[in-house]
Amino acid sequence: MNGVRERLASRAFTSIAVVIAVLWTTPTLGLLLSSFRPEKEIKTTGWWTVFRAPRFTLDNYGEVLSGGGHGAGRLAEYFVNSVVITVPSVLFPLVLAFFAAYALAWIDFRGRDALVVGIFALQVVPLQMALVPLLKLFSQGWLFLPAWHLTGPARFGQVWFAHTVFALPFAVFLLHNFLAALPRDLIEAARVDGASHGTLLLRIVLPLARPACVTFATIQFLWVWNDLLVALTLSGGTAETAPMTVRLASLAGTYGNEWQRLTAGAFVAALVPLLVFFSLQRHFARGLLTGSVKG
Repeated sequence: MNGVRERLASRAFTSIAVVIAVLWTTPTLGLLLSSFRPEKEIKTTGWWTVFRAPRFTLDNYGEVLSGGGHGAGRLAEYFVNSVVITVPSVLFPLVLAFFAAYALAWIDFRGRDALVVGIFALQVVPLQMALVPLLKLFSQGWLFLPAWHLTGPARFGQVWFAHTVFALPFAVFLLHNFLAALPRDLIEAARVDGASHGTLLLRIVLPLARPACVTFATIQFLWVWNDLLVALTLSGGTAETAPMTVRLASLAGTYGNEWQRLTAGAFVAALVPLLVFFSLQRHFARGLLTGSVKG
């Protein structure tokens, strides 16, 4: 009897999961199909009518990526900006947080526990509240930060710095939880054999911490790639430095009735995060359990 109940419960949960997956992916399917539909059809009929009389075109992507003679797109330029902004904004906090997490997990010093608590508390600070002090630092040309009046590629440094400082508390917290759960016998044995902190980091800790690093990198990539507030505030909003989210926002505001361009642009913006997530899904799933099980 218990076996029958377990099978029925398993089938019920499987059916529920399938229904949720279908409902979750249906809007994405509609977005994809709409991006290939002609302008007249997308404005007059729903995307589901494509199954009755399928007609597809690549003109929407041509207009969005290159402008198509209307000056409405040029999304390819902003796509490059998104890549230039996102990749360093992932690598900088990942590297810094990895060193900090190792120090907090395996190096004894006074005030370590208080520092861990302080870093954890920083996660509750809203990003919007930190923007105003950060803008003051940029406007005064504080230390190594570029002055606010600078334009062009120099503005990338401002966005990199902002995303790095906003991501560090969560990155340190996530990696610290994982590194602190590593077997102490393994670390102590390496120290007895004469391994330095550099050797421990590169030869032992880094390979073991790969799932946690991939998890943070995936989350940070999706966050930065889809960010609008920081990019719009610090990048200047020009084609030289603004990412795709800024261009899509202006595209929606200026051409709110041009659905064929909006659907194509939205799918171009969503394509890269989807590829990143599915390519790293195995490591991401393992990284979500970091620190939950010791040994």
